[in-house]
Amino acid sequence: MELLRQPPATKGPAEWFTGDVWFDVIHRGEEPSRSRANLVRFAPGARTAWHSHGLGQSLLIVAGVALVQARGDRLIEAHPGDVIWTPPGEEHWHGAAPGYFMSHLALWEGDDTTWLEHVTETDYTATPQTTRR
Repeated sequence: MELLRQPPATKGPAEWFTGDVWFDVIHRGEEPSRSRANLVRFAPGARTAWHSHGLGQSLLIVAGVALVQARGDRLIEAHPGDVIWTPPGEEHWHGAAPGYFMSHLALWEGDDTTWLEHVTETDYTATPQTTRR
């Protein structure tokens, strides 16, 4: 067993995010492992740009209210405990709902992420479908 020293939190670059986003690297597997895990914190209104992952991605919503959307699909409002799976190659975005902070645990494999354009205000402010039961 080993206690791993974690690097300081990293501010998300403006090329990949709108608004203030910070992430902590929880795990970055070394070959032959490709596993990755980050805890990502979004300020109200902050979000990723459209992007995709070569091997897919899972998000566990830890706190706050999230908005997630796959390209061409409906906007979804997600809450703590919800898990979002994005299949390999699917273009999507995720972030904090207006007025709410949001944190999620992101799990994926490898470094094959393709970053695309920023999410428009029209897409971000669409009426979401909620996961609340």
